[in-house]
Amino acid sequence: MSHPTFTLPRITALLRQAVPKLLEGVVAPLAVFYTALALLGLDGALIAAVSWVYAGVLWRVVRRRPIPGTMLLAAIAITARAAVGWWTGSAVVYFLQPELGTICISMAFLASVRLNRPLVQKLTLDYIHLPSAVLRHERVRRFFARITLLWAFVLLANSTVSIWLLLHQSIGTYLLVRTAVVAAISGVAVGISIYAFRRVLRRLHTDTPRPRALTAG
Repeated sequence: MSHPTFTLPRITALLRQAVPKLLEGVVAPLAVFYTALALLGLDGALIAAVSWVYAGVLWRVVRRRPIPGTMLLAAIAITARAAVGWWTGSAVVYFLQPELGTICISMAFLASVRLNRPLVQKLTLDYIHLPSAVLRHERVRRFFARITLLWAFVLLANSTVSIWLLLHQSIGTYLLVRTAVVAAISGVAVGISIYAFRRVLRRLHTDTPRPRALTAG
């Protein structure tokens, strides 16, 4: 039986695709909110955070570039969070909402593994392109299932720590300590994920049959 041929992507190439989108969709909105909170207060921070996300969507529409599903979900989520935060006038409520949402997402990650539709695979395809032959490989399917389990527990741990800090510390302490703790936990998980992915790619490379040399009859 013949095996599908494909070119394995390099990790550096995948990172070049993923990092700018992660900076745009995750890091930058947090930086905008924290800066605006320090300079303009809660109302100004809410307006700045919402404006940043919708500016990113509008920029893609004007440039006729595809809008990732994660960006649309972020726009909807931050609109709802900002509305509730503005209505209650509480920064605690504003920050509590995504943590509760993250717990729900971690449960969805666990359920997706049970249903053999690991969410990490779907989210990965928002940021990088993988050939269909790679996605169908049994090693890759197992990898995404295991990494989805890993990130389910990472998200749950991050939210647990964040909620405790939010309810027991000042907003300033929460922002500083939570950012450091979440970065540390997530950084370790990212390192494990990259290492595991590189290992899978190497094994795929060795599994791929090489063309046999023609010999004279």
